[in-house]
Amino acid sequence: MSVRDDKASLKRTPLYDLHVSLGGKMVPFAGYDMPVQYPAGVLKEHLHTRNEAGLFDVSHMGQLALRPKSGKVEDAARALERLVPQDIAAIAPGRQRYAQFTNENGGILDDLMAANFGDHLFLVVNAACKADDEAHLRANLSDTCIIDSLEDRALIALQGPKAESALAKLCAEAPAMKFMDAGPYEVAGIKCFVSRSGYTGEDGFEISVPAADAERLARTLLENSDVMPIGLGARDSLRLEAGLCLYGHDIDTETTPVEAALEWSVQKSRRTGGARAGGFPGADKILAHFDHGASRRRVGLLALGRAPVREGAPLFADDAGGDPIGRVTSGGFGPSLNAPVAMGYVPTRLSALGTTLFAEVRGQFLPLTIAAMPFVKNTYKR
Repeated sequence: MSVRDDKASLKRTPLYDLHVSLGGKMVPFAGYDMPVQYPAGVLKEHLHTRNEAGLFDVSHMGQLALRPKSGKVEDAARALERLVPQDIAAIAPGRQRYAQFTNENGGILDDLMAANFGDHLFLVVNAACKADDEAHLRANLSDTCIIDSLEDRALIALQGPKAESALAKLCAEAPAMKFMDAGPYEVAGIKCFVSRSGYTGEDGFEISVPAADAERLARTLLENSDVMPIGLGARDSLRLEAGLCLYGHDIDTETTPVEAALEWSVQKSRRTGGARAGGFPGADKILAHFDHGASRRRVGLLALGRAPVREGAPLFADDAGGDPIGRVTSGGFGPSLNAPVAMGYVPTRLSALGTTLFAEVRGQFLPLTIAAMPFVKNTYKR
């Protein structure tokens, strides 16, 4: 297959023409032709998001509605709890929660956002997993729910300290929203689904918009001088500084939520002794990890030198070599810190903050210190 043929097989989001007109450098990502950066470059895009506001196209993500056949949203919530270890029934109308689909071994099939829209649940899932996620929902929840794939919608994210002021000009209700509020709102006269959340560690919003209106809304937001278009490169460095997992890298089908340091996402009601403990795939293993601990853990890593440590680098307890004790799952340069940052898995006995480990990079053993995450303090509006 030629490069041209391979390029032609990629899907395009409703904002593809906008990316090209803005000088976006397009690359394949999760089956889509997506902008990795714009002429300003990854460094400036990253820092602009931290200091002002960045606009991201995340339309490759999957959007689904879970509609209860009974008409009672609590029935959809209880149904979804059969597939995730989170307390979905406790999500109040107008709120959303982070969750994971798990498998029978306690591994993570995908991570997702689940919002209560009053009469149904609205889900956002990862691009590379969305077909499997939809099939998983249909196979397990069709007895109680209608599963709608919302393929006629785009998804954009407005992130950064000036995101609120930028969106407030188009949506009067935006300033009153708190972190993880979610629901239907009008933005620039367009009926959208808006959540106060994101993937950067900054305050911000994700806006689900009808595909036909997506470019108009994006261009309207970009008319604000505080707002800059941001590509996948800066999106990755921002989420890494925020200590957020990337599915298929930091979490996967072989990783439990406890190993991934995601205990905070599993409410007490679903844990041992809780009102609705267990009842989700892999519950025995996941609850055993809660009760007795797991043998490994995801940790933050700060390099003591200037060289970035990339995904896949083996980790060692000392600089003498021997058998690796873990590996880096995400790594790169953190522009906000002006230093390399990374995440990886290590034995729990070696996971204490301040522990020095070594990564092998091109035959050299580079020292790293286990550090608290997020690396950059988050600014969510609580």
